[in-house]
Amino acid sequence: MASVPSLASSVNQRVADALASALPEAGGADPLLRRSDRADFQANGILALAKKAKANPRELATTVVEGIPTGDLIQEIEVSGPGFLNITITDRAIIETLAARAGDDRLGVPLAQNPGTTVIDYAQPNVAKEMHVGHLRSAVIGAAMVEILEFTGEKVVRRHHIGDWGTQFGMLIQYLLEHPHELDHKSDEVSGEEAMSNLNRLYKASRALFDSDEEFKTRARARVVDLQAGEPETLALWQRFVDESKIYFYSVFNKLDMDIQDPDVVGESGYNDMLVETCKLLEESGVAVRSNGALCVFFDDVKGPDGNPTPLIVQKSDGGFGYAATDLSAIRDRVGGLNATTLIYVVDARQSLHFKMVFETARRAGWLNDDVKAVQLAFGTVLGKDGKPFKTREGETVRLVDLLDEAVERATAVVREKAEKVGLTEAEIVENGQYVGIGAVKYADLSTSAARDYKFDLDQMVSLNGDTSVYLQYAYARIKSILRRAGDRGPVAHPELELAPAERALGLHLDHFGELIAEAAAEYAPHKVAAYLYQLSSLFTTFYDQCPVVKPEPELVVGENRLFLCDLTARTLAKGMALLGIRTPEKL
Repeated sequence: MASVPSLASSVNQRVADALASALPEAGGADPLLRRSDRADFQANGILALAKKAKANPRELATTVVEGIPTGDLIQEIEVSGPGFLNITITDRAIIETLAARAGDDRLGVPLAQNPGTTVIDYAQPNVAKEMHVGHLRSAVIGAAMVEILEFTGEKVVRRHHIGDWGTQFGMLIQYLLEHPHELDHKSDEVSGEEAMSNLNRLYKASRALFDSDEEFKTRARARVVDLQAGEPETLALWQRFVDESKIYFYSVFNKLDMDIQDPDVVGESGYNDMLVETCKLLEESGVAVRSNGALCVFFDDVKGPDGNPTPLIVQKSDGGFGYAATDLSAIRDRVGGLNATTLIYVVDARQSLHFKMVFETARRAGWLNDDVKAVQLAFGTVLGKDGKPFKTREGETVRLVDLLDEAVERATAVVREKAEKVGLTEAEIVENGQYVGIGAVKYADLSTSAARDYKFDLDQMVSLNGDTSVYLQYAYARIKSILRRAGDRGPVAHPELELAPAERALGLHLDHFGELIAEAAAEYAPHKVAAYLYQLSSLFTTFYDQCPVVKPEPELVVGENRLFLCDLTARTLAKGMALLGIRTPEKL
């Protein structure tokens, strides 16, 4: 089905046409239509155009109004102040437009006109290391952007750039070589907890030996050389660490209700074969130069505390490769091999300088250009209630699995309180507890602009009141309950009806869904989807309080129209929450 023009776009076109007729030299100008508390919409663009044309803005606005037909789409249009247009939509147009949206599986959300290929780099844990609270934001924000962009028609390639290479593997592999049963399992079925327990035990033991035994340290360093050279036995043991870690990673992502596929996991090691060529290309083109034996890229605007230029080191003086070499090779692969038009890196804001230099280097080398852009979707820090970086009472980094388990435990208690009233079975309580707990964690993250820090407060996250996913999930479940209680009455749009103020407000907000999704996709801003859904739930609460749907039973056509608004609200909530990676249980 073709996308459904929003009321705003239809009105905007009417005003633009009238403006072009009244002021031909302004053809194609944006009327600057906005939602308004004085009417349904306000057009603010006439003032600037009148000033440019040396015309009286109020007279120009009056001429524009005279050229705009009313009755079908626009009920009333008036000139306000120095030349603003206050525009009120007809009730019929609101319901007819919503009915068209309701008839579309996509709820009228348009597909992007010129979709490209976006590679999103997110959820990047480290092999042989436990995932902690610092890994949460990259995973949650990245997964939401994947869903939002795919929904707009973009081809999205997921990339999980796991830390699976480096000097610590010499230590781990050498220890495993000398203690071959450290990664053995008690049974064929390996849990994520068991996998992590084995890795933790092995890491601590190998680190202790590395720090206390010079001969072991020498052997471990030699093993790094073997790994980099691709020595078969060393590579086989390295692969065991990667496989063991994936068992653990996937168990954590499963708790997060995230689907991560093996082909999407391309770690640092995946670009090893490209590193030498990357350095050669940079040096031969003059983008990088040798400085004290290291291959460096310098920038006029990047200086250290001493005032001297701080370079991006691509290759160290000892011949080793830094993160920059891997990141630049990844860009080459994603642009040349995957035909990416956009690269998004969901990475901690504290790495902004590194990525600024990497992107600029890639631009100088020609790997990024006017047709290919790279963006760091930088995120802030997860804070505790005290406003400081989130730690345990002992000052340790919080394990991600512990945090998720506690969220589910708290949420299950909230669900259980109301379970008897809605007739939930024990299995449904447990399942909904998972959905509510994980949804609470995700929503708290996504409802904050990615660039900002946010406080992790489970008490607030699982609250039924305020801007929480639980509030949204209960709004959805409430609507589904209303639709069940309606019995034989079903949702039917009735454009001929006059709408109450709460019905109009809800309808206008529902109509904005398509434009909101396009905006969130263009700006890489999932928090805008969360804000939209919270406002939708709030408007529905007001509507339901002021407009009887089932009891007291309204006149048939009025009831059907209100059920129609209920149904479309539920579908919009479910779709919006799904784009954020949050489930919406039918009963709560």
